[in-house]
Amino acid sequence: MSSSTRWSHAERTSVARGLRGWSSAAALSAALLLSALAGSAVASTQRVATAPASTASVAPDHVRRYIDDARTLGGGRLTWFGLHIYDALLFVPRAFDSANPSAQPFALELAYARNLDGQAIAERSHDEIARLKIGNEAQRTRWLADMSALFPDVKAGQRLAGIYRPGGGTRFYLDGRYLGEVADPEFGRAFFAIWLDPRTSAPQLRASLLRSLN
Repeated sequence: MSSSTRWSHAERTSVARGLRGWSSAAALSAALLLSALAGSAVASTQRVATAPASTASVAPDHVRRYIDDARTLGGGRLTWFGLHIYDALLFVPRAFDSANPSAQPFALELAYARNLDGQAIAERSHDEIARLKIGNEAQRTRWLADMSALFPDVKAGQRLAGIYRPGGGTRFYLDGRYLGEVADPEFGRAFFAIWLDPRTSAPQLRASLLRSLN
């Protein structure tokens, strides 16, 4: 495990308490996630709280560059065994059509609460897309390579944003700095399904992000 994903004694204790009562196989699977916590749904044990209003009031410049009338639709906090992983915000146009979200541009921004490894973010995202059975193996392998090349290591307090553009590439920003894009339009639909697909492994977070539509 790299220094960017190293846990404190208090955090390890919190996880150990959470694993009590699990089968050995389930506990091992959960423990392995510690090295791959990333910008995706993490586990069924996640809890979500509404994001603070002060963080959700104005869309950042790199979002308004693609969505002139961007507004915050919803936000939530992802925790795992009590550990704060990130806060998420979903920015959409004023006339957002909930019945066909992939027909409109939107942006998802994750504000990380801890240091995480960029390769782990890419691999965890790949695993979630595979779990949703989106794309074929060749596509997912290509997408993993693209994400591995783009996603940086993140530090607590940094914000990673993904911009969905219908029919175009998905663009990524770190703290407002352009990182690059994955040009395949099918990648965007697959990537954001991690959070927005009804089959997401973080249903509470999905409900929080889409709360204005429920």
